[in-house]
Amino acid sequence: KKQSLVVTSSLTIIIPSSSLLHTTMKLSLALSTLAVGGASAFSVNQNGGLRTSTQLNVFRQPIMAGNWKMNPTTESDALNLAIGFCALVDTLEDTCGLDESDTCTEVVLFPPFPFISKVKDIVQEKGITVGAQQVYYEDKGAFTGSVAASMVKSVGCEYVLCGHSERRTLFSDSDVNINAKVKKVLEFGMKPILCIGETQEEYDLGITEEVCAMQVSKDLAGVSKKDLENVVLAYEPVWAIGTGLVCDAEDANKVHKFIRTVLAKMYDEEAAQSIRIQYGGSVTPESVDGLMAMSDIDGCLVGGASLFSDKFARICNFKATEE
Repeated sequence: KKQSLVVTSSLTIIIPSSSLLHTTMKLSLALSTLAVGGASAFSVNQNGGLRTSTQLNVFRQPIMAGNWKMNPTTESDALNLAIGFCALVDTLEDTCGLDESDTCTEVVLFPPFPFISKVKDIVQEKGITVGAQQVYYEDKGAFTGSVAASMVKSVGCEYVLCGHSERRTLFSDSDVNINAKVKKVLEFGMKPILCIGETQEEYDLGITEEVCAMQVSKDLAGVSKKDLENVVLAYEPVWAIGTGLVCDAEDANKVHKFIRTVLAKMYDEEAAQSIRIQYGGSVTPESVDGLMAMSDIDGCLVGGASLFSDKFARICNFKATEE
């Protein structure tokens, strides 16, 4: 159950009622030995508002991210997409810029590398930030085709995706490399969005929790509690990415809650409840409201729908309903 606390005539902050997390850790012996070693933006939603953690008085700002992947195919198309999104945001109700209120939904766009600078020029006036879809963990050198954290930082990136399932599967990005990238992004003062999640086979085997615990433990190894404040997690069940399938909102929320229990073991309850966790996997205007109504889902990592300005604008303006 949620309660609505009206703080202005137009702003409603949704506050979940206090309840303890009763999720039980289901880790194998090997996983348990790993797990304990520990260690804006623009736009809008007045109906969803800030999230509170259970019991702790911690607020989590919603964050929506649009991952354009290897799209669109030309610079002109990319700029038109950015312009179209900004124009739509201007016409929607209940919107606000970051400077007007600190309760807005944070919005981040991840264009392909060649388009980052010009897209940033278009969207920054709206308070929208840009990020890089990936970086290499070395600072410089003979690494043909790679991009360093310093490079994307210098063109205005504030976020970097780390561990996206397509990088894991198509480019064999290992947890060791992902961990190095997370720490490199933090070193350069940017914020990693660390993606985790199970494949279809792992889902069918019923080991979603074990997979997520393993990835969180490995990918955040050596990351301090202080640095964790600048990390965003994204739970993306691989079987739901680009397939049109969406993990049931309640099931996704259970996984998010479980991830917080892993983080509580690695760090403490305050860190676990403070971190923002997005859901990613074929998010649409039709599914976003139900997802964002959940207590532990703090935003969405959006793929295909972010390539349509009207769809992504609607997602950013989610209308979370009360349970």
